[in-house]
Amino acid sequence: MSLRVKFILFVSLIHAVLIVLAGQVMRTNAPLFVGLELLLLLSIFLTVQLYRGFVRPFHLIAAGTEAIRARDFSMKFVPVGQREMDQLIEVYNHMIDELRKERVTQHEKSYLLESLIQASPAGVLLLGFDGRIEGVNPAAERMLNLPSAALLGQTPAHLPGDWGPALAQLTERQPQVVQLSGMQTYRTHCSHFVDRGFTRYFILVEELTQDLIRQEKQAYEKLIRMMAHEINNSIGAINSLLHSFHYYAPQLQPTDQPDFREALDIAINRNTHLANFTAGFANLVRLPPPQPALTDVHELLRTMERLLHVQAERRRVQWHWQLASGPLLVYLDAQQLEQALLNICKNALEAIGEGGNIWISSRQQPPHIVIENDGPGIPPEVQRRLFTPFFSTKRDGQGIGLTLTRDILLQHGFSFSLQTQDTGRTAFTIHFQ
Repeated sequence: MSLRVKFILFVSLIHAVLIVLAGQVMRTNAPLFVGLELLLLLSIFLTVQLYRGFVRPFHLIAAGTEAIRARDFSMKFVPVGQREMDQLIEVYNHMIDELRKERVTQHEKSYLLESLIQASPAGVLLLGFDGRIEGVNPAAERMLNLPSAALLGQTPAHLPGDWGPALAQLTERQPQVVQLSGMQTYRTHCSHFVDRGFTRYFILVEELTQDLIRQEKQAYEKLIRMMAHEINNSIGAINSLLHSFHYYAPQLQPTDQPDFREALDIAINRNTHLANFTAGFANLVRLPPPQPALTDVHELLRTMERLLHVQAERRRVQWHWQLASGPLLVYLDAQQLEQALLNICKNALEAIGEGGNIWISSRQQPPHIVIENDGPGIPPEVQRRLFTPFFSTKRDGQGIGLTLTRDILLQHGFSFSLQTQDTGRTAFTIHFQ
């Protein structure tokens, strides 16, 4: 039973008693009857006033409660001239103002935080209470190379590729380094925050590739420049002297002249080979910024095949073309990309050895090319080091080709990967977006 019903029953009972008393004295005591009637009228008047005084706060409280329940913090009440009611209205209006300010402040902070997360160059994986991914930002989609639809609802440990095992071992305050395809390097952090009184975790992914490459270059650039300068100066002087010695050959005995000339030519050739060897390292640190122009990648691929045609025929390697229809137009430095494609295909030919196949395919949307070969696959321990400067699996390799290719593609902003697929083919993929 509500308080209002109880009040009505109580005042009804009191007035019923007064009416009965008035009826008892109506004939015996007229003055008392008139007094009771006046008292009854006054009681009814006061009861109505009290009822209105009690009911109005109830209505205000109900309206205010409903507004708070509906999260409507714009509704306020005006004073009614009653001291108790005005105190209640003042407290309510102050509370509504504070709630509205707090709500606006929280909304602005949440919007700022969401904007920062979306614009952050670091990837953010927001986990739910059950450890599954509830939110990702664009940087995380780019780093993991998966759309948000494929990430949401997954646990970090079940992500594809090297990400799953790496994130499965991730613990709070113990960052992990994740290296993909021997080129892309990331640092992952795990931390937590409190949401509605419960702990939730998030994973932060930072890309270290550019920083590591920059540090590598700073480490070996000065050394290579100094070595190249000293070696070239010495070789130039030595070759000049060796060429001059040819003028003394006629002064020797006829039987000694061929051996003398042969020794001079061998020394000159070895010096020239050493100069070219050093120039290869010098070119690695002197790579100029690309000069992009609209270029047909298909034409570059055909030019590259013509350059390697004789070498491929000698090795009995077959080319298989699966190019998209029409030209594949991309803004790039044609000379630099041609050098990168040449390095990739030369490595493929050398990996195949004899009697193999090379497949070259392309797609317009999204624009990318894939160069595959059916040579021996790349072991996992080698794959992680392929793009490390001066690392080579060849006996006489310098470890420059893939490093130069890496630098060319990174300067263009193209993503790429080199890995042995489940089909057994080794694929070099270049994405032009």
